Amino acid sequence: MSKSKVIVITGATSGIGEASAKLLAKDGHKLVLGARRENKLQEVSKAVEENGGQAIYGITDVTKDEDVEALAKLAVEKFGRIDVWLNNAGIMPQSLLSQKKILDWDNTIDINIKGVLYGIGAALPYMEAQKSGQFINISSVAGHVAGPGSAVYSASKYAVRAISESLRQEMAQDKSNVRVTVVSPGAISTNLLNSVTDNKVKAGMEQFYDAFAIPVDRVALTIKQAIDIPEDAAWNEVIIRPTAQQM
Repeated sequence: MSKSKVIVITGATSGIGEASAKLLAKDGHKLVLGARRENKLQEVSKAVEENGGQAIYGITDVTKDEDVEALAKLAVEKFGRIDVWLNNAGIMPQSLLSQKKILDWDNTIDINIKGVLYGIGAALPYMEAQKSGQFINISSVAGHVAGPGSAVYSASKYAVRAISESLRQEMAQDKSNVRVTVVSPGAISTNLLNSVTDNKVKAGMEQFYDAFAIPVDRVALTIKQAIDIPEDAAWNEVIIRPTAQQM
């Protein structure tokens, strides 16, 4: 177990974010939760406290830079530092390019790419000043392989990996002691499928997930392990799939 850390999580009210908050609370960490739904933020904060951690939250839309900056400021004002920033907020619209679902395209770019950039931009000055920290950015198996219907989503997750690798090299070059980790999940039981707007594609994906998906706790455990390893080393990239998943 690592020493108590200040951990900021975006997309903290469901899926990987919620599961990670609850698991990390058991190690006594201080959780700073960001998401759009205040009622859910209150629920997860209560669960964190019940699991032995501390929790505060800020209503956060990751498509708004000012919201993300405010979340970072909240963490520092309350706990004095930011040790880990988990860029978790994301959506997964899937459709053929010929359908020209421009709203889906724009939302995917705004949340999955800009949201990660805003998180890095908000937390990085604090981490560089304290000469320590860790970014954990959630990509996807779709960030390693693209297919019909996944063009924009895959592009966004490839982008997360590219941004993370550049950040890793910049931090190593600056000797900032800031670690960078990318976690790329396969089929995981979350509510991510709710963001698929094409009914035909969604039906096929639901069938696939029903057959192969593993509990979200598996990803939360991976995140905990990435935090817990000694700070002179980093898991730079982890792919976690169901054992039975081929892609």
